[in-house]
Amino acid sequence: MEEKNGSSFTGFILLGFSDRPQLELVLFVILLIFYCFTLLGNTTIIALSHLDPNLHTPMYFFLSNLSFLDLCYTTSVVPQFLVNLSGADKSISYGGCVAQLYIFLGLGCTECILLGVMAFDRYAAVCRPLHYTVIMHPRLCFLMSSASWTFGFSNSLLQTVLTFLLPLCGRNKLDHFLCEIPALLKLACVDITKTQSEMFFVSVVILLIPVSLIMFSYGRIVRAILRIKSVSGQRKAFGTCGSHFLVVSLFYGTAIYAYLQPSNNYSRDQGKFTTLFYGIITPMMNPLIYTLRNKDMKEAMKRVLWKDYGSR
Repeated sequence: MEEKNGSSFTGFILLGFSDRPQLELVLFVILLIFYCFTLLGNTTIIALSHLDPNLHTPMYFFLSNLSFLDLCYTTSVVPQFLVNLSGADKSISYGGCVAQLYIFLGLGCTECILLGVMAFDRYAAVCRPLHYTVIMHPRLCFLMSSASWTFGFSNSLLQTVLTFLLPLCGRNKLDHFLCEIPALLKLACVDITKTQSEMFFVSVVILLIPVSLIMFSYGRIVRAILRIKSVSGQRKAFGTCGSHFLVVSLFYGTAIYAYLQPSNNYSRDQGKFTTLFYGIITPMMNPLIYTLRNKDMKEAMKRVLWKDYGSR
């Protein structure tokens, strides 16, 4: 077969769940509802963090960063997926596929690192309360946030380039609902063992190192909390850290399951549903977790709404 590189393609066909028309209709309705909640929830957190002076702290600075990241994360996938599910053209241009992979992967890597940074912030707040404002200086917060975004998208650029350098031999039917590395590697017409090993190593670095740092931070946090004699103090500390730990568990659990197991262990649709969970459902749940479990966010919402109502 004559080899063709990706530049000769007019685009890719995203098969998604096209073999299950009834499932596509159900997914369209569910994802549309989830996407609306994602937009509403994350926008609310960003707005409250900006409008309420009481939330101008490192914790909510990182939380608003995470909310903005989740907004971009789902928007890079869901609109295209909804168009495909509606029964319209299921194709995506070559350039669109490259852009989607780069943005989706970059945002995912950034979130991995940002969640680790947020764990360090909680460690400083609980274990070093007297020095917290000195440690988490606004400039340091900005630098850590910028470093997370820079490293995340630099890694994404490297992996995207390596993926699209592989010859595809004219294959353009992608058995997924988005352009993702495991699905794209299956289209390659050369031995991809070396590439898969490189991708696995990068996944270990991106996923397991931040997780290890998070586990270390929370180990120290739990020790510090157990030393607090006041029950109300313990409850407040656990409440402050509990939301972040729950988000970490949901995101990292599914991401590790998706990327750190042999691809031949996947069933045909297993990778799709896993990506569906950590790429779309988890970003929708994050605002609910942070707002419903966070007393400061509830009070900020009351203050902002009351201020708007009182100004009328």
